[in-house]
Parts: sequence; structure tokens; C-alpha cells
Amino acid sequence: MEPAQPADRVPADRTPPDGHPPVDHPVGAEPTPTGPTVPGDDAGRPDDAAGTGERPAPPPRVAAAATKAERSPKDMAISLLVLLIPIALLLAFYRGFLGGDQATTVDPAPAIEQARSANTFPVSEPQGLGSGWRTVSARYQTVEGGANLRIGYLTPEGRGVQLLQSNVPVEQLLPAELTDQSQPQGPTELAGRTWQRYTARGNQQALVLLEPTRTVLVVGDARDNELRDLAGALR
Repeated sequence: MEPAQPADRVPADRTPPDGHPPVDHPVGAEPTPTGPTVPGDDAGRPDDAAGTGERPAPPPRVAAAATKAERSPKDMAISLLVLLIPIALLLAFYRGFLGGDQATTVDPAPAIEQARSANTFPVSEPQGLGSGWRTVSARYQTVEGGANLRIGYLTPEGRGVQLLQSNVPVEQLLPAELTDQSQPQGPTELAGRTWQRYTARGNQQALVLLEPTRTVLVVGDARDNELRDLAGALR
């Protein structure tokens, strides 16, 4: 009769069931699972550290590129100067060589000839104005109640004056051109003709010549002497 075996003794016979190869495990060691890795099972993952189940620390991130230091006031002034120099040169070329500050002039002859051909009223044009006077617009058109010939000028002082010749009834023309509140300021003699001084829009003033077949207006923000020069030059 064999002696009694200890209760915790592992049987010596490790013969596996039929159809399985023999497995020899050390006494007291648990067998290592050989089946497929189950999701959630950390064993066998490449990121485990030495099979301990602990993941290694991630590699340090690359530091973000350092932002540029703020520019000093001197650097900003230099950059601004570099931008302004070409602009100043272009502006000087535009004004000095291309006449950028000068108003575009026109030839009033076609509009004057059209008005004369229409023969709706006598047409006058300035004679002997100085070289500082520039014609900037000229137009003849028929309107309600008659026709108008408008010629715009830039005076030697750079102010605007308009010469208007029209056969529109005066009671209709003056309110439309000078405003309803325009009032006569007294007569003035120019080149043998009697003109009436009138107030006009804003800081403008006007000289008005009343004739049986036409009305002539010289109106603008020019000085009184320039208005008189234009009115007295009409022939």
C-alpha cells in the first residue's frame, strides 16, 4: 500500500487528452495562454514594457517654432519708408510730367456751332480771356421751354464758373439755376451792357443779362472780378 500523498501535490501523470500534444509545465507555474489575443487584453502588445503590462511614456513632442519677436519701432519705420518712397516718386511723376492736378480741357467750338446752327437765340462767346482760363465743359441741349448752351470754365484762381445762354422763360430759368430764394443785388455795367447781380446757391454769385430773345448767366464761386472778366469778354 502506497503512502498517503500530500493534498497539494501535483499528479505526476500529465498525459493530455487524446489528440493533444503533451504539455510540460513547471510545477507551480501558470500556463501562458496561446490562443488569439482578445480585444482588451494588453498581454503581448508591442507597446508593453518588458511584458509588465505598462505602456512606455510617449516620445516628447517637437517644440513649436518660436514666434517672431515683435518688431522694434525703428524696423517698422524703415519698412514704412520703403513703401512710401515709390509712392511719392509715382505721385511726383504723375503731377510733374502727366499733369495729374490739371483739369481736363475741352474745345467749346462744336457746342457753340451747334447752338448757332439751331438759331434759337443769339450766341456769344468770350474773346480775349487770359491764358489762365480753361474750358472744362461745353454742351448745347434742348430742354422744356427752350434750349441751353452751357460752357464751364476754370478760372486762373482755380475756381469754377459757368456761362449759360438760354431762351427758356426767365421766370422759369432763374429759379432753376439760382434757386427760388435768389434776389437781385443791383445793376452793374460791363462792356456797354447792364447786368444784374444775383445771389445763388451756397457761396456762389451770379451776373444776369436780360435780353428780349435770350438770358445770359455767369454764375459760380469765383470772385466778383473774375465773374466780371468773363461777362465783359462776351462778344
